[in-house]
Amino acid sequence: QVQLVESGGGLVQAGGSLRLSCAASGRTFSINSGAMAWFRRAAGKEREFVGTITRSRTTSYGDSVKGRFTISRDNAKNTVYLQMNSLKPEDTAVYYCAAKLAAGLFVRPDLYNYWGQGTQVTVSS
Repeated sequence: QVQLVESGGGLVQAGGSLRLSCAASGRTFSINSGAMAWFRRAAGKEREFVGTITRSRTTSYGDSVKGRFTISRDNAKNTVYLQMNSLKPEDTAVYYCAAKLAAGLFVRPDLYNYWGQGTQVTVSS
């Protein structure tokens, strides 16, 4: 009953910026929102934690993106954002939005209950 739809991906040059959006609908509107997160999967690699924002709006980021990426949420719009600055070729991946309807901070993908379809981000050198 919870749907997540990512958008905002594309092709950018190294050093550039993108802002991804994750729009939530369905059951999310009738219950308290929990943790929202972004993960990414590069070709030939496992899904990697990018960042999360908890119910209390605490944020946490993976080591590879700290200082460059910022996650935020607009509760009125039921939308989560990922601002990506100083992009590097190694940031190239499919980026996924995920939701866990519980309090806490979670960085493991298997702990999340709902997932979007992903949006492609490609960074050229």
